[in-house]
Amino acid sequence: MDLGTFESIAYAYPEIILIGTATLIFLLDPFVRGKQGFGSLALFACALALVFSIGLRIPFTDTWIAQGLFGWGEGWIFSRMVIVDDFAVFFKLIFSLAAFATVWMSLGSNEVRSTSEGEYYGLLLASTAGMFYMASAANLLMAYLALEFVSLTSYILTGFLRQNRRSGEAALKYTIYGGVASGTMIYGMSWLYGIAGSFDYVQINAALATGSAEPLTVFIALVLILSGFGYKIAAVPFHMWAPDVYEGAPIPVTAFLSVGSKAAGFAILMRLFYPGLSEAAEGGSWHFLAGVEWPQLMLVICMATMTLGNLAALNQQNVKRMLAYSSIAHAGYTLMGFVVLNDEGLRAMLFYLVTYYLMNIGAFVVVMVVANSTGREDIDGYRGLAWRGGAVPAVAMAIFLFSLAGLPPLAGFIGKFYLFAAVVKEQFYLLALVGLANSVVALYYYTNIVRTMFFDQPQGDEGVVTLDAHNAILLYFLAAPTIVLGVYWEPVIELATRSARFFLG
Repeated sequence: MDLGTFESIAYAYPEIILIGTATLIFLLDPFVRGKQGFGSLALFACALALVFSIGLRIPFTDTWIAQGLFGWGEGWIFSRMVIVDDFAVFFKLIFSLAAFATVWMSLGSNEVRSTSEGEYYGLLLASTAGMFYMASAANLLMAYLALEFVSLTSYILTGFLRQNRRSGEAALKYTIYGGVASGTMIYGMSWLYGIAGSFDYVQINAALATGSAEPLTVFIALVLILSGFGYKIAAVPFHMWAPDVYEGAPIPVTAFLSVGSKAAGFAILMRLFYPGLSEAAEGGSWHFLAGVEWPQLMLVICMATMTLGNLAALNQQNVKRMLAYSSIAHAGYTLMGFVVLNDEGLRAMLFYLVTYYLMNIGAFVVVMVVANSTGREDIDGYRGLAWRGGAVPAVAMAIFLFSLAGLPPLAGFIGKFYLFAAVVKEQFYLLALVGLANSVVALYYYTNIVRTMFFDQPQGDEGVVTLDAHNAILLYFLAAPTIVLGVYWEPVIELATRSARFFLG
């Protein structure tokens, strides 16, 4: 299928819902006094986008309330600018859930209540729509426009606490780093365009398959492009922005960047490097083109990312900053599935992104609950949390942190199991050993917070923590599947297996 603009509208309902709701919020914002309703409207838009992405059927019947994009076929829409396939729909599912959880967090956040809520929710929905197009981009131009749109909205959301110096500083650093990475990336894209004579991934693949391109030229183009994609997933050496931005941004925005933005970065990375720069072979394996062994480059980046992230997290006293370095390390873990260059590695990456969504957003919900009650984000503020009225947040935080560490029987363990299995099967033994060593290091700083919450005695200045029903619902919603996926993960791994396929034309 190769559809023009008007025929493509039927396949773009999720994006239309998000963009239309964001536009409506911006138009109504100057005229509405009570801004709280905008959050509920944004929450409804995220849920509706999710429904129109994956479909909704009346239980025990064949009647569909919304058909969704799964099973509608594969092809290009909007004149070959956007792709519809199961890979794109999978990421739309993650982005919708990430946006839904972020809006829910924002409705219970003291930080967001002090901002211009209409603008905030409108930008959040617009950024989510941009992520949808990052996962669906069919050529370099669309990929660049979508990534830039998501970046620009993220800069604004990071600095949304206008009276907070940390927030302004974080937004400035984010903008500077992002601008440099973006400029470098588009320069690399221009090189790739010059080599292939087209922005289209299919045409780029065909040009590289002829073997006429100079490998050194292709390699330089890929390194330049990686500066933009690597910055989005916070991979070393493009990670410098993450700790300051995560610490300074409003906590719901930090959670959104750590999950939604990172997943979008992985989506655009996989879409270019697999169907764009590699060739599918029998048995679910892929072969790189033009003689450029980019998996070897990604192998070094993968090991450096997980190692630096975990070592830097060891001495952090701010929990948000510690989770920022943890997020960098988990980008390294996820890249383990990327470098093996086969469908099994892709499946492991997709499954791990689901588990990462649950445990990382859950950890930030607890950070927000503690900050709402005490105004503190440092580890000392968590002393005796379980005995200061925060028993439920403390238990939930322990679940999320142990899952991030990869301990059984939690979702993080299953996610890492599939990643390590893919790596060992392809005989990347050194990578497996580095990943295992990093998991041990990570266990130390995760356990340190758990020890502080349950075994350290309060000093009297930490304050009492209260958990309202609104935030409690989200905690239960995230903690329950984190446990369930540790013992029953078959439906999610089947979804990941189905989605680890690209439309190749």
